[in-house]
Amino acid sequence: MAGHGTGEHPHGADRLCEVGDRVYSRAVRRGRVPRTDAGPVPCLLELALLHPDPDDMDWLVPTSPQEVMTRLLRGVYDEVRESQLRVGSAVAAVERYAGLGSQLQASAPAAAEGTAIRVLDGLSRIQAAMDEATEACTTEVLTVQPGGIRREAELTEGLHRALALRGRGVRMRDLYTHVARHGQGLLNYLELMGDAVEARTLDEVIDRLILFDRTVAFIPANTDRTMALELRHPALVHYLVTVFERLWRLAVPLTAALPDTGIEGISHREQSIAALLAEGHQDAVIAERLGISVRTCRAHIARLSETLGAASRTQLGVRIAQVGLDGPPRTAGVAAVGIPDQQSPGVR
Repeated sequence: MAGHGTGEHPHGADRLCEVGDRVYSRAVRRGRVPRTDAGPVPCLLELALLHPDPDDMDWLVPTSPQEVMTRLLRGVYDEVRESQLRVGSAVAAVERYAGLGSQLQASAPAAAEGTAIRVLDGLSRIQAAMDEATEACTTEVLTVQPGGIRREAELTEGLHRALALRGRGVRMRDLYTHVARHGQGLLNYLELMGDAVEARTLDEVIDRLILFDRTVAFIPANTDRTMALELRHPALVHYLVTVFERLWRLAVPLTAALPDTGIEGISHREQSIAALLAEGHQDAVIAERLGISVRTCRAHIARLSETLGAASRTQLGVRIAQVGLDGPPRTAGVAAVGIPDQQSPGVR
């Protein structure tokens, strides 16, 4: 039974306070109690456990325990009935929403999982999603692989997927940084994959990207790559494909030599470093973008200073601008290279 006594007695008849229990029990034993006894427990009157004696208004007589029990059970029944009605309404609502969801899936099979962007938390979930996409892939895979020289562990991590794709005739195109050219592991991988994989390199690439059949893409969702995003929204995937294709046109085939800088004593990598120095980047940022260590980056900067005759960092910036190294490295002859049909990079 719902309680509605005073602020000091917010309880129902099934859970009387200690004082109320004593007064009501005394009234049942004696047949009545003085009205003054009920002063500290107004809930007894409000809950109709006591009522005035018609023969003497200064006294209160108790409601019979049997009537109290009947009233209590009626209240409990009402509460149970109300709860049953709420449960029924909730079940009906869930069934209706489930029906709507079924209709949505029937009209849009591509959205069977309910979202066009799925967060993959943990390496096991990422690997499982990648394996699933690999099994469904029939035409091409495009990947961007940032960083420097590829370690053997990184190359073998997704080798089973790459071999499965090659076995089904899927073409692959890979984009790396120029630094990756110096890794024997990558050369061994490309030799193993044969003409199923074509690789090109750039001074800089975007963060890791893997595209399957231009329908699903995977990108990192945090810096340590323990989370990833699985993208299936057509507009997002199309945008990423466009980014890849434009980078591909600018990239240099792995089998071709890097273009000459045109400045004696300045290598292609040093030209890239000079352009980033001119933009005001710190050594650590330059190293990360080009996929080299900070130590290697600083060694190149020292050689640049020596070659250009710069005695300070400020003077080096001036000399870089004077000789025209403050722009992007030249890619003459690269943009004209054709893009093979249905080719894509390895999956790692």
